[in-house]
Amino acid sequence: MKIGELSRRTGVATRLLRYYEEQGLLTPGRSANGYRTYDEEHVAVVERVALLVRSGVPTRLVKALLELEGVRAPELAASCSRGVAELLAGELRDLDARIGCLTRSRETIRAFLAQTEHAAVLPDGEASHGVPGATVALDDGAGAVDSTAASRA
Repeated sequence: MKIGELSRRTGVATRLLRYYEEQGLLTPGRSANGYRTYDEEHVAVVERVALLVRSGVPTRLVKALLELEGVRAPELAASCSRGVAELLAGELRDLDARIGCLTRSRETIRAFLAQTEHAAVLPDGEASHGVPGATVALDDGAGAVDSTAASRA
């Protein structure tokens, strides 16, 4: 199949398919006239790559994960170099940091809403988590906390 059909079958834009090729994530065959050609294995690879990318995995890690999963090289599925392990561990640390930041943001917003007259908009009784009369501590991004910011809002 040609790149347009692969795009239709996977829902991935042709431009993105070319990017996957540039990144070494997808290796198409070539027809006699130089057109890229793809088969069912390519469909599976593109679907897996797209899933990983939508999940927030950087393309540099997608390639390593594909190799470890055996999608691109079954003989590598049981092995993992120290470099790949360190790369994955670094990504886990980055994810944990982002999760922590998002959790703090969610709790700040939840606490602020719980103290307003609009607490009913919180899902499933989350307003009960708010402490009446408490102030919301807002981080200014530099580590300083302004507990009066909520009362000024």
